[in-house]
Amino acid sequence: MDMRLLGNSGTVVSNFALGTMTFGNEADERTSHRMMENYLSAGGNFIDTADIYNAGASEEIVGKWLHSNQAARNSMLLATKGRFPTGDGLNDAGNSRRHLRRALEGSLRRLGVEHVDLYQLHSWDPLTPLEESLAFLDDAVSSGLISYYGFSNFTGWQLTKAVWMAKLHNWQPPVTLQPQYNLLEREIESEIIPAALDAGLGLLPWSPLAGGWLTGKYRRESVPAGNTRVGENPTRQFQEWDLRSSNPRTWHILDALAQMASAHGAEPAQIALAWLAGRPGVTSVILGARTPEQLENNLQATGVELSEAETQRLDALSAPVVGNYPYGPDGVNQRARRVS
Repeated sequence: MDMRLLGNSGTVVSNFALGTMTFGNEADERTSHRMMENYLSAGGNFIDTADIYNAGASEEIVGKWLHSNQAARNSMLLATKGRFPTGDGLNDAGNSRRHLRRALEGSLRRLGVEHVDLYQLHSWDPLTPLEESLAFLDDAVSSGLISYYGFSNFTGWQLTKAVWMAKLHNWQPPVTLQPQYNLLEREIESEIIPAALDAGLGLLPWSPLAGGWLTGKYRRESVPAGNTRVGENPTRQFQEWDLRSSNPRTWHILDALAQMASAHGAEPAQIALAWLAGRPGVTSVILGARTPEQLENNLQATGVELSEAETQRLDALSAPVVGNYPYGPDGVNQRARRVS
């Protein structure tokens, strides 16, 4: 794997991270441990989890594996998140100092470590003053409980506000942003990615295969049934299948992935992951898998090198749809006229 700096920090991580949302649910403990072993053997050094993944079971599984594998414990970087409910009380959620302290303590206990390398706010909290959240994170860095902090699912203005508030108070700055990002979801390129690049933050994309859509398993002619995320969940059938399958853009992208995969002797998923790993600002793509075989297949994206023509073709086919103002052609031309 390639090694890249973790955002604007001096720490180096692999360009593919292991996501653990399936651990403790779709993947039992034994299967999860096998995936971590395979990931380590492939040269990966970055595991991402969260306190709410399967009610803490994911962190516990990761912690047990680290406890039994000293080499991994010394080399692996850990990222986790806090923000969402960890109990039934009114204060058992959010980005308040009270909840984040308890959430971080719980994560450290389940992981069996004294500190984590990256602690992330899992989402924006509209009720808690941002100063309170950032002050806690700065204190957590100073006390050695975390090395760095970042955000997940923040919008562009939220991210920029946090970056400049940290500067104003001379607090430790954030280093990463974890957004949903893939060939079918590129709308973050309008505001969020420019904000992250401006601040020097590294991107940690989640759902890089769009919930399985970019693996090539879906066909125009038939609604998925069973053994796929869409086929197993009627809600996803409406939200994803009905909306995405009716959009010609979806199938143009999938057709291109299939053609490029054939040319490279690879799988469509590997082409999609290679494209994403090469996007500006991307530090590490988070790979989620239900089986060791899925993970092994995805990790083979490390050996795929897309040509400039292939990258440009995928860029064009997947370009997000935007209006004329302020990001479309008219808006761009207006700005160009102002500076010409």
